[in-house]
Amino acid sequence: MANTREVSVGAPDDLGLREVLIDGSSVGGVWSDRELKRLLSREGVEDGHPIHWLGGGATVWPDRAWMRRTTGFFVVVGLVATSYPLFRIGIADSGNALTYGGRIAGLTIILVAVAELIAAVAAVDFWETRRWRYSGVAVLIGVVIALLCGISVLLLQIGERFTAYTVIGIALVVWSSIVLFELVHARAWKGLRIPKNIAIGVIISTLLAGANLAYAQIYVPYVTTPLIQTGAEFKESSLDKVAAKLYVTVHLYVKNAGQVPVYVLGSTYWIRGEPASSTPADKKSRSELIYDGEFVKPDGYVLNPGEEVAQDAVIEVKDPDPRKYEVIRAQSEVYVIRKDRMKMTGNYERARVTGKTLKDSLREGDPPDPKYKFRTGISNSSEVLNVTRGPQCVTVWRLGGKAPLVIVDVSPPDKRIRFDPDRPPLDQRAIERYGLSQVRGAMAQTPYRELLEKAGSTETAETPPVSPTPTPPSPPPPAL
Repeated sequence: MANTREVSVGAPDDLGLREVLIDGSSVGGVWSDRELKRLLSREGVEDGHPIHWLGGGATVWPDRAWMRRTTGFFVVVGLVATSYPLFRIGIADSGNALTYGGRIAGLTIILVAVAELIAAVAAVDFWETRRWRYSGVAVLIGVVIALLCGISVLLLQIGERFTAYTVIGIALVVWSSIVLFELVHARAWKGLRIPKNIAIGVIISTLLAGANLAYAQIYVPYVTTPLIQTGAEFKESSLDKVAAKLYVTVHLYVKNAGQVPVYVLGSTYWIRGEPASSTPADKKSRSELIYDGEFVKPDGYVLNPGEEVAQDAVIEVKDPDPRKYEVIRAQSEVYVIRKDRMKMTGNYERARVTGKTLKDSLREGDPPDPKYKFRTGISNSSEVLNVTRGPQCVTVWRLGGKAPLVIVDVSPPDKRIRFDPDRPPLDQRAIERYGLSQVRGAMAQTPYRELLEKAGSTETAETPPVSPTPTPPSPPPPAL
């Protein structure tokens, strides 16, 4: 009898599983008397062998198989469903995010999605055989991740439109809260043995590394502001005496002197003449627009750091009378948006609408008589922002008239801004989200008379009387 094997069956755990030990070593867990017999037969223990029962006799089997398996199925489906959008977002961001930090975040999201799949596999073990000691811990981590993801989605949705991802966020929070309560009740963290000093060291190291990465690769690039310079300056002038026109060359430029690439959504410049007047009040009220135009093409031009775009525009001034103007003034203005926070997705170089097509497309609330409209879809800097903000479009209007104006709006495709001529719209949300900015250059001015003098018009302005051509003497009479 010295070789008789000692068989013990432990007390039921929180879910009703009873651990089986043979000669003091665990050989598995069973949910019912039938499973116990199969396990003992597999281990070579004959039927009828004496069993030492701990925490309840042979009739104590509290497991409810249908409820346990239903709960396990509910958890597995939730974890797998959570991993799908995480994989979708992570794969998109790891290869296509506009910043280095965004791509790192994409890789991190992929790892989180893998953790959710591991948790789903662990959930099968936790609610079936419990052969893996840490299956409950893995499920607990997966559910906590799902809860954090759901809360993050809902926080990002604050102030946004109600989308399908809003429903996903609500579903994740509700599902993970219910499962988390069940896991806490089942004490799923049992079996986890990590020395306190190792745990503290890992946590502190992870936090320091994460904080350094977030500061260097996410915070610093985000707060770095673009430095865009633009301006206008007068160059040579010439006079067409026959057509009585003065031609003035104006040099226009825009330069990216910072470290952030930008899209140039719109550019405009205007040339104004200040009439000669004896009172300053008249000068302000009678300022005359000579010409206006744009100098950066195509629409949505990408201006990289250190790059400059320049153009010489020739302006025509009719009837160049020196008494017409006192000074000529030139000024430029550009509208830019950060390229590291959004990307144009459509064929924006061909998105401009003009003429009759533009006129027919105007709706109530649109700017009156625009010269052109430019509209294209955009993508945010990361897929996370795409799914929370929904589709977005950038619309650029250019107005003419006495006060040339460019209007930029970033909004969903089905939303339209209403134009108020007294208070042109300021897209504050686009300024905060995408770094939309209006950059106006310093005003250049030159005396009008000086332009005429450079053009050689002094003689034209003060033409001396023309002396009559002397009559040539008559030829002498022919000799006889």
